[in-house]
Amino acid sequence: MKIYLVGGAVRDKLLDYPFSEKDWVVTGASDKEMLELGYQQVGKDFPVFLHPTSKEEYALARTERKSGHGYHGFEVHSDPSVTLEDDLSRRDLTINAIAKDENDKLIDPYGGVGDIKNKILRHVSEAFVEDPVRILRIARFAARYHHLGFTIADETLNLMRKIVDAGEIEHLVAERVWQEIEKALSERNPEVFFERLREVGALKILLPEIDILYGIPNPANWHPEIDTGIHTMMVLQQACRLTPLPLVRFAAICHDLGKGTTPEKYWPKHRGHEEAGVKVINQLCERLKVPKDFRELACLGSRFHLHAHKAYELRPETLLKVLEAFDVYRRPERFDYYLDICEADSRGRTGFEDLIYMQRSYLEEAKTVVIAITAKDVNAHTYNDNNDKENSFQGKALGDEIRRLRLQALTRLKHRNTD
Repeated sequence: MKIYLVGGAVRDKLLDYPFSEKDWVVTGASDKEMLELGYQQVGKDFPVFLHPTSKEEYALARTERKSGHGYHGFEVHSDPSVTLEDDLSRRDLTINAIAKDENDKLIDPYGGVGDIKNKILRHVSEAFVEDPVRILRIARFAARYHHLGFTIADETLNLMRKIVDAGEIEHLVAERVWQEIEKALSERNPEVFFERLREVGALKILLPEIDILYGIPNPANWHPEIDTGIHTMMVLQQACRLTPLPLVRFAAICHDLGKGTTPEKYWPKHRGHEEAGVKVINQLCERLKVPKDFRELACLGSRFHLHAHKAYELRPETLLKVLEAFDVYRRPERFDYYLDICEADSRGRTGFEDLIYMQRSYLEEAKTVVIAITAKDVNAHTYNDNNDKENSFQGKALGDEIRRLRLQALTRLKHRNTD
């Protein structure tokens, strides 16, 4: 029985890149032996065990054979005769097929160390085409290591296209696709993920709502980059400058999905795209089983992003409606996320990348003044003025009075900022 450190921990150590998890491969052992040593078996598909103290994952060396479509279409073989090299050969990329033994000696049968030095993402073998989820994983690695100069090898891109052409990615389960998308949105350059998917023809199958935006024009006076698909990726880049949250980054790439429904005869204008986008977002989220909080913020971002850009023009009643739509009294952070989306949209244009988004401070102040006016404050003020606690506002009257005072505060704020 031998134990090897494998995969991401070895790769990222060589790259001097941060990592938090360690994965191990065990050769020369059986399920029974692992259980006798106190390991706890987890999962049904693969022989994976949790270490009795560290709880890190230890997997028996295994081979896989394609037996059907999709991510789960494999037969797994594991016994003490399977070698480390056999196990590493089934991995996706050479940089993920490096192991380290107990003496810190590297085992690198497929040239992963050389590809790290040359900054190449390259498949291990032709078996790469057997697992369609690898398209998403490779695109995600391209996003993660883009800032280090990594690119995907041409021959690997060709195999990714082969998987697409064979229709394999259409068999991926929605939850697995979303899992990879959410992970990609956490990377340093998530726009690269979507660009690589588009390059191999996968974006139009997995995310047609985004793919269709390429080639759709915007008015050049507002969007020097013109192309809506390019603008969407620029917005994502700007969102990454503002927040690390996949929740907000997802909403940012969804803000203009409604423009994909605009009839060509109306181009480059997109009247009503904000509300049209809500329907598209709901369709996308339903298909990919996107979590509720992601869906809700994306829909709100689409519906109201132009309101933020026109903040100084909004009537107090309209501004209060926007604030209430985001439930600022109970969930004030969601309005902050909305401002990230809108600022990213404003700066996600050629020549506007470092623009100061003046509307942000105005809208932040608007949120502050309405939150400050509460039922307790209203009745405390009434009692102090009249010395009559029994005549304090109640029920609907209280709600109406709070709303009146909030509108009054927003009116004063508007005058201060527009006079």
